[in-house]
Amino acid sequence: MLPTLPDPGAFNARVWEIVRQIPSGKVCSYGQIAAMIPAPEGVAAQDYEAYKARWVGYAMADSPPGVPWQRVINAQGKISLNKSPLQRQQRQLLEAEGVLFDARDRVDMAQYAWDGPPAGWLLERGLLPPQPRSRQPGLFG
Repeated sequence: MLPTLPDPGAFNARVWEIVRQIPSGKVCSYGQIAAMIPAPEGVAAQDYEAYKARWVGYAMADSPPGVPWQRVINAQGKISLNKSPLQRQQRQLLEAEGVLFDARDRVDMAQYAWDGPPAGWLLERGLLPPQPRSRQPGLFG
């Protein structure tokens, strides 16, 4: 069972603040965004590690206007809205920004992944530096 965040509104606001920084033509994974947010008070470290990307997904599902939700995809470079009308919309929005998909409907994270906001911006907001992306040889070849 998924633990409940003590203050989901505050967590979501932090997610959206980060997502608003992703420039056009770039993408970021749910897990990369989650890794920039320290575990909320009252959430056990192991629970946060296990569910943080999912909680970012829930925040993205509730995105207010002005949050470029389309720029958040899964760590495999795929859109997570499988078989949803929003899946096609997300892909169209990303393609309009110049993001290309391969024959397997993946975005090349080596080319399009966002490296995160500047360190000073993160520090001012009590956020953590982005984690380095893992490289999976042959994933996009």
